[in-house]
Amino acid sequence: MLKDKLKHKNIILASGSPRRQLFFKELGLDFTIDLKPVDEIFPELLKGSEITDYLSQLKASAFSELGKSDILVTSDTIVWHMDKALNKPQDRAEAVTMISSLSGNTHEVITSVSFTTSKKQVTINDTTKVTFKTLTPAEIDYYIDNFQPYDKAGGYGVQEWFGYIAVTHIDGSYFNVMGMPLHKVYEILNQLAGH
Repeated sequence: MLKDKLKHKNIILASGSPRRQLFFKELGLDFTIDLKPVDEIFPELLKGSEITDYLSQLKASAFSELGKSDILVTSDTIVWHMDKALNKPQDRAEAVTMISSLSGNTHEVITSVSFTTSKKQVTINDTTKVTFKTLTPAEIDYYIDNFQPYDKAGGYGVQEWFGYIAVTHIDGSYFNVMGMPLHKVYEILNQLAGH
């Protein structure tokens, strides 16, 4: 359906995330993966979705020239908790600290997606509230040691063992917590298909 509408477009997914790549495959899209190195540094005054909007646009700016049929898709996800952005943990100690701070609390997962063509850029974002039960130190240690969640914002993957045992409530898009608000992505790609 969407694949037919986009058959004259060249979709470039600039993401190394296996989850985002799987989403695009499961949407039935033909796409290529192209990554450009970017220092994911943002101005300290930015808050919440301002951060993810900024970083998804920053990732797009690494691509100097796009062809007429190109649609470049870049994205960024953060966990926003206690007025602070939690990115990917750098080491085990940071993963323990992050997950411990989320334990027994509600946090926000914010994802922004930028769609860049040779003529324009559209950036959307989505916020999902996620509530965790109070976790034991043993549960946190088991998860980090067995699942190595160092490539995930906030130090956890909702689609893994941890999500099964920790998440008590989700308010918003589940797929957004995995890294992409697919309902919004689908709508924007439908709009861009006609341009």
